[in-house]
Amino acid sequence: MKYVITGGAGHISKPVAEKLLKNGHEVTVIGRNANNIAELVAKGAKAAIGSVEDVNFLTKAFAGADAVYTMVPPNMAATEWNAWIAQIGKNYAQAIKANGIKYVVNLSSIGAHLSEGVGPVTGLHRAEKTLNELSDVHIKNLRPAFFYTNLLANVGMIKNIGIMGANFGGSLLKVVMVHPHDIAEVVVEELSNLNFTGHSIRYIASDERTTDEIASVFGKAIGKPELSWVVFSDEDALKGMIQAGLPEEIAKNYQEMNHSIQAGKMFEDYWKNRPATLQKTKIEDFAKAFAAAYKGEGEVVLH
Repeated sequence: MKYVITGGAGHISKPVAEKLLKNGHEVTVIGRNANNIAELVAKGAKAAIGSVEDVNFLTKAFAGADAVYTMVPPNMAATEWNAWIAQIGKNYAQAIKANGIKYVVNLSSIGAHLSEGVGPVTGLHRAEKTLNELSDVHIKNLRPAFFYTNLLANVGMIKNIGIMGANFGGSLLKVVMVHPHDIAEVVVEELSNLNFTGHSIRYIASDERTTDEIASVFGKAIGKPELSWVVFSDEDALKGMIQAGLPEEIAKNYQEMNHSIQAGKMFEDYWKNRPATLQKTKIEDFAKAFAAAYKGEGEVVLH
């Protein structure tokens, strides 16, 4: 089988490409920087270097593929982030249609059932909608939960003021979370089997814990058992993210997404369609990587 994988050597795309190569498939990896995917090329992957903003490039890169894995890369420089995300979805749809590709595994997000009010996930909702307008294409829209890796943003906060926090949380709010490698396992499964038809959705989660539990687990891992999670106001959260260096457009989107978590909207469709089985990596497992980041032990290895 010939697969095209977007996302370069990211935490999801890289293990996906590695597993597919190991299983004897032909894999083309799309990336913006040749150096970043050199390791995958050394393992047998073909490199397609270019931007997902370039429809002509994508159309050439997708040529001859039996299936493609699509994801929207981060863009901290976007002036209208949701519009940019939605446009990448349109670019993918155009390249898929031009090549007559029959199978697509698309990385979306929990919360993408909502058309507005969920920060950057609003853009992913629009991207899903555009892809689902394609006829004669089987599409599996993956909706992973809140990434464990997003919690690494708390490292500086713990060091500076001794707490974790965001504009969501509390003892009654369960946060649905997932490890990137667990997502990669699902992507490989879906691409390998290609047994989905029509346009369907699959939620992916590794753990479901309250923010108090998250703080407790991480506190023990870093030697601060008293660590607590504080719920901030939307205004304070926005101010804190901007002070931490996030562009205002990005910070506003994260504030909106977190507000939707606190309001119970972000995860509402997940609880209605909860997967029968959660993935293997629990918060205690990720706490090891969190502790390594807190201690400054070089590059964080996402076990």
